[in-house]
Formats: sequence, structure tokens, C-alpha cells
Amino acid sequence: MTISSALNSAMSGLHAASRASGLVSSNIANALTPGYARRTLSISSASIGNTGGVQINGINRQIDLQVIADRRLAGSEFGYRAATSDYLNRIENLIGTPDQLDSLSGRLASFENNLILASSRPDATERLDSAALGARDLARSINSIADGIQSARTNADRSIADQVTRLNDALQGVQKLNARITAASGRQNDTSGLQDQRQVLIDQISEMVPVRMLDRDHGAVALYSTGGAILLDGRAAEIGFEPSNVVTPFMSITDGTLSGLTINGYAVNTTSTTGRLHGGTLGAQFEIRDELAPQAQVQIDAVARDMIERFESSAVDPTLAVGQAGLFTDSGAALDPAFELGLANRIALNELVDPAQGGQTWRMRDGLGAVAPGLSGDATLLNALSEALTDARITSSGSFGSAALSATGVMAGFASQIGATRLREDQQLSFASAQFYELTELELANGVDTDVELQNLMVIEQAYAANARVIETVDQMFDELLRI
Repeated sequence: MTISSALNSAMSGLHAASRASGLVSSNIANALTPGYARRTLSISSASIGNTGGVQINGINRQIDLQVIADRRLAGSEFGYRAATSDYLNRIENLIGTPDQLDSLSGRLASFENNLILASSRPDATERLDSAALGARDLARSINSIADGIQSARTNADRSIADQVTRLNDALQGVQKLNARITAASGRQNDTSGLQDQRQVLIDQISEMVPVRMLDRDHGAVALYSTGGAILLDGRAAEIGFEPSNVVTPFMSITDGTLSGLTINGYAVNTTSTTGRLHGGTLGAQFEIRDELAPQAQVQIDAVARDMIERFESSAVDPTLAVGQAGLFTDSGAALDPAFELGLANRIALNELVDPAQGGQTWRMRDGLGAVAPGLSGDATLLNALSEALTDARITSSGSFGSAALSATGVMAGFASQIGATRLREDQQLSFASAQFYELTELELANGVDTDVELQNLMVIEQAYAANARVIETVDQMFDELLRI
């Protein structure tokens, strides 16, 4: 080896050690930076003729693409289950449990108890007042649950609009980064930082929509949803959605009163079974708005109808005229079976017995059709009202099976359906959460380990010192030669 080749080799070694120490420093500094992938220096021997040394080939990002892909899909599932589970928990909290006085079953039990107390002293005005107020509280409890269901649909619609905006922005961001990475690759520049930024954006997209990433030429990537929609391949897709200010029980995606999704202007399926973008938080909000909440609305409407029908019969209140509303009404009117949708939002205590609307509570004892108070000691109607609650009857609508149920049984059936669905969703959420966090830990294990990086820095320091010593020795040799 000549003196010049030794000097060249040492200089290349110093340059490589300098670059390597810079990468170690960057790794340690970004150990907690989201999306950052550990960097290593790719080097090889450079030996042409009598010239040796080390050659820097580039910088490698140390990532496991399969683990990242699995973690993204698990994150989508976790977000989806978390959203649906949160919705079911909120509805279950609105229904309440039997031990809660303000729960649906608690209001029913209170109303029934007030009727029993009133029947024991039908002449006591305060007991008749309590029975009427108990009926009003029960109707309002049903209203509250129905309003909560519609609030959940409205919030889901707003969440969809927000997520579509963020999804479009993220897709545009990935498209721009693809272009910058391709350009930088053509100039042989390091693209690691740009790839980190792109990974963060793709992670954000995968939370909303489960995606699979495919490599394209010159460092670019394409994104496809697991439902088969092309989100990005060269150009980013444009996702379209028209939000609604308020979602009512009468609005649905099937009749066009609620917006679905479009991709580049073409409508796509958004159902939970065959939806093109189903599986992440975006798909979860569509399922809440268009499937879970409407199903709950049907059931609570059936509860309201059952309650109205129990007291609208002349067998219960002989003073009722044909077509006259009973104790509970549909916004003041008698029940119209053809107009059941949204009934739970409209059910109310008959104004004839509601003190707040100028009604007289003695009609709880003497009948809604009575024109004047009757015998103050007659509890016949109060007993009939109480028996109407306990009578077993087959519900006219809803999914409560073919068995005859009391009012308590109907409401318990509704609560148990929501509770069972919530329990299944919580179990699936628990599994999705465990899977997501395990894959996240596995991904982090492949990330920056500061202890290892410090050890590498010590090795780099030794290499740097050895190359510096070679240069110092060559310098001394030149000095000796010049003194000859």
C-alpha cells in the first residue's frame, strides 16, 4: 500500500465514521418521535487498483414492513371497536339499570308503585298527582333515550364529515411526499426524513380506513383500502360527503336524506358487511348512524307503542271515546300504527291529566273521558291502570320475540338487547386492543434502543480515533521524507 492510498483510506474512514456518528445522534434524538425509523449507514469496501478505503452506499431505514402493516390493520380494528363500544355504552347509560331511580325500569317501577298507592287512597289528591307525574316522568325517560339515539346519529354524521376532510388532506399529503421522495431519489439524496413523514400520514389514514400499502417505482407507494377502493395510486382519490345539520328518525341513507360516500364522484357502499371503506373509525360512524342507532330507534319506538296501547283500550278506561288518546299520547294525538317511526321521541302524557298543561289529575281515578269528578273512593280505574302494566301481551312491533310480556318485560327485553350487544362489542374491543398494543410493542422493539446506540457510538469513536491515528502517522512519515 502506498502512502497516498493509506491516507485516502483513512480519510474515507473518517468520513464514514463522521456520517455514522451523525446517524447515531439522530437516532437517539428521535427515539420518541412518532413515525421515526432507526437509521443505519450502508457501507462497503472501495478497492480499485491500489486504492482502498470505505464507500458509503446510502442510509437504510430499519423497519419491518409486515409488522407495520399488521399494526395498521389492528389499529383500524381497535378504532372501529372503540367507537361502536362507546356508542353502545352511552345508550346503555341512558337506559340505566333497575337499581337507578332515574332509569327506564326505575321510572316504570315508580309509576306502577304510585298507581298502587293511589288506588289505596283514591280520594287523596296528592297521590293522584304523584301517579300523573310518575307517568309523565316515564314518558320523558323514553323521550330522553330516543333523543340520545338521534344525538348519537347526529354526532356520527358530524364525525364522518370531519374524518372525510382529514382523510382527503392526508391523501393529498402522501401524494406530495411521493413526488418529493421520487425527485430526491433521482438526485441520490437521502429520503429517510420524507419517508418518516409519509409513514405518519399513512398511520393517520389507517386509523380511519384500513389500508394496504404497495410499493411503486422510485420510492413512491400506493394505498388501497381492504374493501378494494383505490385511495392513492399516482394521484390521490377525492372522498366526497355532504353533512347534515341534524339527523332525525325519518332520515336514512336509503331514501337519500342522508349522504353516503363518493370516491372521485362515484357512490360507494358504506354498509358494515360490504362497505368499501369499512373497518376503521370512519366505517364505525357509518355503522352507528345507519345501522346500530336506527335498530335501537325501532326498539324504543316499539316500547313507546306498547306503553300507549296498554292504556288506549276502552277495556282499561271505559270513558274513552273511539279514536280518543289514552293516558299516553303521540304528541297529544291517538296512536297511528302507520306512523310509528320516531314515536319514542313524541310520546307524552295526556294533557287532560297533566297539571303542567292545565289537566286535572282526578281523571286518573274517574277516566279521561269524564266530564266531572266521580266518587272519590272508587279505585276501579286506578286498579285497571295498574293491571294494564302487568298484563302480558305480545308486542305489536319490535324484536321482542313471540312471547307475551308485561310492560316491565318489554323494557327489560330492550335493555338486555342493548346490554348483550354492548358486552359482545366490549369483548371484541378487548381482543382488538390487546392485538393492537402487542403489535405496537413489537414495532417499538425494532425501533431505537438508546443503549445499543451508545454502544455503537463507542465503536464509531474507536474507528474514528484509529483512522485519525493513521493520518497522523502518514503526516509524520511525510515530515521524515521531507527532512531527507
